[in-house]
Amino acid sequence: MKRVLAIILGGGAGSRLYPLTKLRAKPAVPLAGKYRLIDVPVSNCINSDIYKIYVLTQFNSASLNRHISRTYSFSGLHEGFVEILAAQLTSENPNWFQGTADAVRQYLWLFEEFDVDEYLILSGDHLYRMDYSDFIRRHRETNADITISVVPMDERRASDFGLMKIDDSGRVVDFSEKPKGDSLKQMQVDTTVLGLSGDQAKENPYIASMGIYVFKRQVLFDLLRGGPEQTDFGKEIIPNSAGKYNIQAYLFNGYWEDIGTIEAFYEANLSLTKQPQPAFSFYDEKAPIYTRGRYLPPSKILNANVSESMISEGCILKDCRVHHSILGIRSRVEAGAVVEDSLIMGSDYYQPMAERQSNCDQGKIPIGIGANSTVRRAIIDKNARIGCDVQIINKDRVESAEREDLGFYIRNGIVVVFKNATIPDGMII
Repeated sequence: MKRVLAIILGGGAGSRLYPLTKLRAKPAVPLAGKYRLIDVPVSNCINSDIYKIYVLTQFNSASLNRHISRTYSFSGLHEGFVEILAAQLTSENPNWFQGTADAVRQYLWLFEEFDVDEYLILSGDHLYRMDYSDFIRRHRETNADITISVVPMDERRASDFGLMKIDDSGRVVDFSEKPKGDSLKQMQVDTTVLGLSGDQAKENPYIASMGIYVFKRQVLFDLLRGGPEQTDFGKEIIPNSAGKYNIQAYLFNGYWEDIGTIEAFYEANLSLTKQPQPAFSFYDEKAPIYTRGRYLPPSKILNANVSESMISEGCILKDCRVHHSILGIRSRVEAGAVVEDSLIMGSDYYQPMAERQSNCDQGKIPIGIGANSTVRRAIIDKNARIGCDVQIINKDRVESAEREDLGFYIRNGIVVVFKNATIPDGMII
C-alpha cells in the first residue's frame, strides 16, 4: 500500500452536528468517551498499511490540529505522516471549499507531487472498521478507473441514500439520489455479483454508496481539471463519469454508520454499551482504533451503581447511579446524581480541589454533574458545569429547541449542553 495516498474529507461547518461543532471541526468531535471522529478513518488507514494521510478541513480546526499533532507521530525513519490541510484563499482560489471534489481540487498541486498510483478518498464522520487494502486490491484486479465502496441495503432504508445499479461484472451503470416509489424499484440489483449469498441478496437488493472512493492517479487529475463547476464527488463528478470510465463497486458487508447528525451520533455512541456484543466494538486487538495517549489515572468509583455503561479513564463517581451511558475522560458525578441514556464527554482538565471548594463556597459551579442532579437522554459536551438539583430530562418532550442563551439545544428530543456551558442549580430542562 505504499503506492496509495489517503485524503480524508473533514466536511463543512458541521451544521447537522451543531452545537457539538460550535467550537471544533467535525472530525474533532469526541467519540465513545475518549476518541475523536477522525481517529476512525486514520486508524483504518494505519491498520491497512497506508501511512500517507492528509485531512482536509476549513472550520474551527485548532483542536483538530492539536489532536493530530499529539496523536500521530511516525518514526523519523518512516515516510508516513498525518497532516491537516486547511482551506486557504489565494489569487488562484479565492473561495472556501465548495464541496468534496472542490476541496481535493484546490490541493491537486500538492497531491500531484507524490509518486503514487491511487488516491483513496475518505469521509471523516463515519463509524466502521475496514481493511482498505482489500478495497484497493479489488480496484486493481478489475482495472477500474474509480472504485466505490458500497453497503447492501434493504428497501426500508434504501430511499435515504444515493443508490447505484451494476451490471453482471460489478461495473456501475447508473446512479440515483434518494429515489422513491417506482424509481426506487428500478435501482434493485443482484447483490450476489458482489459476494452476498442468495438469502442476503433477497433481503438487501440495493447498494448504497459509503462515500469512500479509490481513483487512479491520472483519472482524478483529468476529472478535477476538466470542469471546476462540478464540486461534489458523489452527486456530480462520479455519476457524470459512468459512461466514459470503468467504475466498479466494492461490497463492504460490515457495520457502517453515518454519524453526521445529532440523533445518529447519539444512537451510535450508546449502542456501544449493548450486551453481549455491540454492533461495533473498540475491543479488537488486530485492528485497534488509535487515539491520543493521555496517561490518566484509573477511574475511581466510590459506592456508585453503574450498569450497561462505559467509563473512561480518570473519572470520579461518588454515591451516584449511572445506567446505559458513556462517561468521557475526567468525568465527575457527585453524590445523589442519576445519569441515564446519556453521553457525558468529560473534561479537558482537572479542577484543583481548592478551586472546586472555592467555587462551591462562592456559589460557583464546578465542572461535572452536581449533587442530586438527573441527566437523562442527553449529550453533555466537555467542561460543562451542571449544578446541584438540576433536571435535564426534556420535561416537556420538546423535539427541537435552540436556547443558546441558556447553554443548550434540543435535537430530535435529545438535550445537548454546550461545551463550557454552565447550568445553574435547580434548573429544569
